[in-house]
Amino acid sequence: MTVTEELSLHRARRRAGATGVSAAFGTFGELLQGVLPEEDGDFLVTLPVARWTMAKFQADPGTRTLEVWPPQKKKALHLMSMIMDEVREPTGGLLTIDSMLPEGKGLASSSADLVATARAVGNALDERMPPQRIESYLARIEPTDGVLYPSIVAFHHRSVRLRSRLGSLPSMAVVSVDEGGAVDTVDFNRIPKPFTADDKREYARLLERLTDAVARRDLAAVGEIATRSAVMNQVLRHKQLLEPMIGICADVGGLGVVVGHSGTTLGILLDTSFPAYAGRLADAAQACEQLAGNVTMYRTLSFG
Repeated sequence: MTVTEELSLHRARRRAGATGVSAAFGTFGELLQGVLPEEDGDFLVTLPVARWTMAKFQADPGTRTLEVWPPQKKKALHLMSMIMDEVREPTGGLLTIDSMLPEGKGLASSSADLVATARAVGNALDERMPPQRIESYLARIEPTDGVLYPSIVAFHHRSVRLRSRLGSLPSMAVVSVDEGGAVDTVDFNRIPKPFTADDKREYARLLERLTDAVARRDLAAVGEIATRSAVMNQVLRHKQLLEPMIGICADVGGLGVVVGHSGTTLGILLDTSFPAYAGRLADAAQACEQLAGNVTMYRTLSFG
């Protein structure tokens, strides 16, 4: 047996039955999403939240068959196949996905599924999965959120490319409602963008302001920009509850309204460090329940 064959056998034995586990956080919509006045101008700015997708890959070197559970996670299955096409010693196995993120709501559920999948498979196979490698896979599957990065980021979601890291913010509460239904991200991104040259220049100014606001940890400015982005997105994905939510936000002293631009969710941002936070939270939740008949609480992630 040659040295190469011995090494291959050693790797196969080491990997036999190996399990890889990983996770990826979701986002509550986007702080900002639009089109910049440049080529590849479609972009978004993430708002990471404390909800995750967990993925576990159980390798089975005795087969080349790949399976996923739940079985409707077809994109994750496709991603596993792409990875196996590249590795030196492909294997079969079972991928199990357990997600806290509802699908089609604008919470980056599909992106989190795929990122967690790539990392779990990589862990099982001893394959490095840096963000650039994962991006190269995801660009061949669908437009993707920037959940690969532990930060608030500006991300070109259609070309799956990091634009810039903006940093971190103090944790905020999101009091959210859901208008119902579901939105397919791929279909949404096929909609022609009716933004004018003036709109694109405004998006550039908003991105510049948001970059500065995150650097200064200015939550009031972040909320104002998020609200403006939600209003500008009405021409693409109209939300019946946006104006009432803006009204509730003003009534309870919220920071602003954030939406899933390609989803069905809307949320009121609240500063958790404000002395009267508990009262504002209760008031916002009650008003949202009366408005929509449903309310869900989220907390945004703060990174060190």
